[in-house]
Amino acid sequence: MLSGLMNLLRACWRPSSDRYVHTGSDAVGRQDGLLWYKDTGQHLNGEFSMAVVQANNLLEDQSQIESGPLSSLESGPYGTFVGVYDGHGGPETSRYINDHLFHHLKRFTSEQQSMSVDVIRKAFQATEEGFLSVVTKQWPMKPQIAAVGSCCLVGVICGGTLYVANLGDSRVVLGRLVKATGEVLSVQLSAEHNAGIESVRQELHSLHPDDSRIVVLKHNVWRVKGLIQVS
Repeated sequence: MLSGLMNLLRACWRPSSDRYVHTGSDAVGRQDGLLWYKDTGQHLNGEFSMAVVQANNLLEDQSQIESGPLSSLESGPYGTFVGVYDGHGGPETSRYINDHLFHHLKRFTSEQQSMSVDVIRKAFQATEEGFLSVVTKQWPMKPQIAAVGSCCLVGVICGGTLYVANLGDSRVVLGRLVKATGEVLSVQLSAEHNAGIESVRQELHSLHPDDSRIVVLKHNVWRVKGLIQVS
């Protein structure tokens, strides 16, 4: 599943603060109906704000910010991890990612004693394999578990570098301030994996040449096997 899907980008990032506040389990925020938001928080590289809007009766999505040590070693490295997990079919996958991906990343960072593209790739792979193991065990009692999934969008700021990793059709957008005008320009940093994109459909056909229905146009929307847009 990872082959051909993972998009890793690197861009320069200058830390604006030496302060560290761990916010992964921070319950501070405001609730307004189906909206939860946090206006301003501190992380190792500066400030952040975040918001979540519940679109379904059951919230299928998860998100997290972890700032501080990115490994189990006292020597670091240190940085900030941001994860957004857009679940579909149920909350099980996004919750699993939220509980396991960052821990895998810290484990591989400790082994290599540094942050890298390879560390992030291995953390994604270990998380996917772990959830597939859960599906295998629960399948006899809970067959619907096989229809649950999640997009996975991650940003890691470490050592003056911003790493971006993406599986699914969520998107990372960087806001760049134009000092002369005060305008903020949006810069897309990731590519989506969605059957609505022609290049994605071509890739799916090349990977499944014997399946004429690997991509189906249903109700004017391209879907994988006629079921879901995310590839």
